[in-house]
Amino acid sequence: MLIVLALIILFHLASAALLFAATIYNSWWVVSTSTETVFYSDLWFTCNETCYSVAKSHTADAAYLQTVQATMILATILCCIGFFVFILQLFRLKQGERFVFTAIIQLLASVCVMVAASVYTAQKDSFHEAKLREGTYSSSYYLAWASFPMTLLSGIMYLVLRKRK
Repeated sequence: MLIVLALIILFHLASAALLFAATIYNSWWVVSTSTETVFYSDLWFTCNETCYSVAKSHTADAAYLQTVQATMILATILCCIGFFVFILQLFRLKQGERFVFTAIIQLLASVCVMVAASVYTAQKDSFHEAKLREGTYSSSYYLAWASFPMTLLSGIMYLVLRKRK
């Protein structure tokens, strides 16, 4: 049982690490131009040699981008809260009870990640500048999609898991 518990904790920490990396790292979108200038764009900045804020990111025109920003931050926060709630429940639950509250938090985190990645996929052209529209998805985007099934599976594992001795 101790091995299963350790694996669940490692799985939860791995999904949290993926969420942090996807939210913070500056590579959701990459554009290589014919002059070999490479532009990277994330949820907050667009970079080549220098970084500058995403154009109009503070206006209503970028409401989709703000949705992605908010839901990724919320997913990361929920995943961290879920870990601390799991640790508290580990010591407070009676034997035989399920980790339902932790599961709900993890499932909400997975929904937030799914919403963020889906909105980014569907609306990427609405908040990218014209010179950035011919790019491709990059590593942070894929990390966000990879963290979705991990947080979902983590939530399901917490639903199934019962506290034992």
